[in-house]
Parts: sequence; C-alpha cells; structure tokens
Amino acid sequence: MDFMTLAKKRYSVRKYTDQPVEKEKLDVLLEAARIAPTGANKQPQKIYVLQSDEALAKLSSLSKCVFGAKTVMLFAYDTDEDWKNPLEEGVHAGVEDVSIVATHVMLAAEDLGLGSCWVNYFPNSKVEAAFNLPKNERVVLFLTLGYPAPDATPAPLHDKCKDVASFVKYL
Repeated sequence: MDFMTLAKKRYSVRKYTDQPVEKEKLDVLLEAARIAPTGANKQPQKIYVLQSDEALAKLSSLSKCVFGAKTVMLFAYDTDEDWKNPLEEGVHAGVEDVSIVATHVMLAAEDLGLGSCWVNYFPNSKVEAAFNLPKNERVVLFLTLGYPAPDATPAPLHDKCKDVASFVKYL
C-alpha cells in the first residue's frame, strides 16, 4: 500500500477487541520508534508499554480515552536529553521529537493491521506521578493500540479536511 493510501485509511480507533497485540508486531512498532528522526538525533523519547491489568486500570482512572485497548504506549521525553535551541532560551524539541516517534508508531500500526488512537486527554502530571516517572521525564501523549472491534468506525469528521489553500501561504 502506498503512503497516501495508508494515511487516508488510518483513523482513530475508539473500540478494540480483546485480541492481544502479538510480540512480533510490538517489536516492529518499537523498531519504527527507534528509527524515527529527532532533533540533532538526541533521541530523548521514553516509551512505556502498558499491558498489565494494573497499568491499564491506573491509566483508565486518569483518562476516559483508553477505549478498552489491551496495549497502550505512553510517550515521554527526557528533559536532560532533548535538543535545546542555542539561539533562544526555553525552546527545545522534546514534544516535537516524541510526536515524530509516535507518528511513526501510529502509521506502522496501521500498516500491520492494528488500530490506534493518539490521546492527549489526561492530566500529564498525574500520569507522571501514577507511573513514578523520573522528575526529568515529561509525558506528551499515549497511543492506544490493538485490533479494531468489528463495529469500530472513524469519527464523523474523519474525512473532513480543510482545503490546502486555507492553511498554506507561499512567501
């Protein structure tokens, strides 16, 4: 499948079967994360793979957006390792780097026949505390992963996209 077909086919899955994600597929997703580009190749990403009943229950208590997934990847970055812009104080690439890594995983999941949903709807500091993340790590998002339920469908606005001219300016 070419990239544009893959990108158009992918949607945010909000209902999963109980079928676990096979270790072989999980390994492919983690390899997709490993090879993702990051600022100055600093690779500050930290990925926590949540699969235990305890971990999933803990996350579900902090976000209504786990959607029954049996595998969730929690994406964070190490503030000691992310690229800092030497030209402007306070500008760094941790959030962008983790977003690139998560995008690689999300698209690789679709390629493997898995569904995913990118989630930002949670209290970041409470998630960091609940999972005892080191003080130098910041959670950015989590990605639910699994096999879409037979009745899972894209959200109603999935196919609604702005016209390119509404967000592009040639200078």
